Amino acid sequence: MDYKDYYKILGVEKSASQAEIKKAYRALAKKYHPDKTKGDKAAEEKFKDISEAYEVLGDEEKRKQYDQLGANWRQFQQGGGSYGGGQYRGQPGGGFGGGFGGDAGDMFGSDFSEFFQQFFGGGGGGFGGGQRAGRGRAHKGQDYQAEMEISLQEAYHGTSRLLNVNNQQLRITTKPGVAHGQTLRIKGKGGPAVGGGESGDLFINVLVQPHPDFERKGDDLYTSLPLDIYSAILGGDTHVKTLTGQLKLKIPAGTQNDKTLRLRGKGMPHYGKPDQHGDLYVKINIKLPTQLTDEETELMKKLRDLYQKKAAHV
Repeated sequence: MDYKDYYKILGVEKSASQAEIKKAYRALAKKYHPDKTKGDKAAEEKFKDISEAYEVLGDEEKRKQYDQLGANWRQFQQGGGSYGGGQYRGQPGGGFGGGFGGDAGDMFGSDFSEFFQQFFGGGGGGFGGGQRAGRGRAHKGQDYQAEMEISLQEAYHGTSRLLNVNNQQLRITTKPGVAHGQTLRIKGKGGPAVGGGESGDLFINVLVQPHPDFERKGDDLYTSLPLDIYSAILGGDTHVKTLTGQLKLKIPAGTQNDKTLRLRGKGMPHYGKPDQHGDLYVKINIKLPTQLTDEETELMKKLRDLYQKKAAHV
């Protein structure tokens, strides 16, 4: 039986924090989840390894015991023995002294490896601190991952989706201002528990689709406003699009190309605080006239001549 390097399986260092281990597990579980890799046996085996590794490293007590095993693995193989309280006893046929009783397949599922079952729950004791828990030990179910795509408009107002998770339809609701990549946690809607423990949780990764007219940065929105040269020179009123409809906008006389106007409170709502909003930044994009008539051309020439005379006297 080969030693399983759970750190290597999750792609983390042995010094990794619990948060780093959880992050690595979620990313790999999302990539290799059977719902995404249907029929791929290699991916299915990879997913089993990932789940097994997180079962151990995601639990601080099991992780400590696993680290102890790693330091004494060769000694264990040579002696055919087991460990109890950190002291090698050299007794054949054991596991790690006095941990989980019963069969690991009953507690954690029959798909876990021989290595896991031998050292985390095999007969004659398991991995642990001297007290047998019996076959019915409670164990939290597996966490599930899912994605939910919404539009920027829906992110602004809040929305909901019906998702099919583990053959169960769930309505997932987002609050106004939800961000791209934000993760929503639905407690108790993950995998079923074993031995009467808590069900796992469902983590929804929200994907906000790009908008043709707006770019989002935090709670601020950025857009471009095409403006004719006459309105830029003379100033006046125009309209700009927002996520709640058209808004009247006053253009100052002499507005330059690429000038940015700030509209306070016209951006995205703050998540969890729908009465507070970011700002909308409007960048002016002056459009020069084309296909001038003869009369327009003559008028433009006169304006040019007047401008040049004025500049010459400055």
